[in-house]
Amino acid sequence: MRWLMLLATLPPTPTRHRVGVWRKLQRMGAVRLRGSAWILPETAETTELFQWLVQEIETIRGEATLVHVERIENMADEQVRALFHKARTVEYQAVVHGCREILAQLDRHRANVAGHAAKLRSTLDGLKRELDRVQGIDHLEAPAGDRARKLWEATAARLRAAETRPRPAGGRHRASLPPSGSTWVTRPRPHIDRIASAWLIKRFCDPDAKFGFADAADAARKGVPFDVLGADFGHHGEDCTFETLVKRFGIKDRRVRVIAEVVHEADLHDGKFSRSEAMGVDLAIRGLAASTSDDHELLERGMAIFDGLYAVLKRTS
Repeated sequence: MRWLMLLATLPPTPTRHRVGVWRKLQRMGAVRLRGSAWILPETAETTELFQWLVQEIETIRGEATLVHVERIENMADEQVRALFHKARTVEYQAVVHGCREILAQLDRHRANVAGHAAKLRSTLDGLKRELDRVQGIDHLEAPAGDRARKLWEATAARLRAAETRPRPAGGRHRASLPPSGSTWVTRPRPHIDRIASAWLIKRFCDPDAKFGFADAADAARKGVPFDVLGADFGHHGEDCTFETLVKRFGIKDRRVRVIAEVVHEADLHDGKFSRSEAMGVDLAIRGLAASTSDDHELLERGMAIFDGLYAVLKRTS
């Protein structure tokens, strides 16, 4: 990859010139390489941006040199890319934090979203403008950008649903829990979120629960659908199905909360929780799936893994 390197020396006073140049470099998405050297990937657009800045620096009696670089001798391209990714990730994280705060407020004001919708919508629109700005200078497409956009879209969908949902006539929860002995139905070939959710249902909600498998279109006819698109017991906002069930069942168990974070990280890979156990549990479930052809057997063996995880957490607590 070819790079543009701007070498600039600015007069010490007035300081407003130095601050102004620094802010323009930030808005371009440039990163500081070392000392007074700033770099951008070489494109027609970035070349023009740096050329204009060179002229501006010279008009304030500074010195600027624009260099086209094939490679940086003591840094691999991956290391340079990492500098750009790190800078953009910090900015994306601000959007992620804002979206999570909106989701938290939607949960907090579930019974009266209408009274807070205008303020939340305004905040969400501001986050969208910031997200677009950061993506506009994300020259090397940091992985955090895709995660931030997906979370923003999920937050927007959640807010739209809350704005259009009719208010219930009474104070009952939107959907009561299914009766004991119900058949819970999910998609075939269950993976970590579905297996963990089945374990949670059997262990904390209904010991007599039965489980079945069906395509999304048939799930509701065959039982109580879970982890199926559009299901009440499914993904909501940034929550995986396991987290949704924890909230709906009102479970306060600390070990279940830990398992929820493990399942979330293994299922969504969004970096919300730093759970080192997630990779190992995910790998174990994948191993079971590869060696077990029957879905019911896979579910039973997978739930045993969560029995073990729950027991281990009890000993370490």
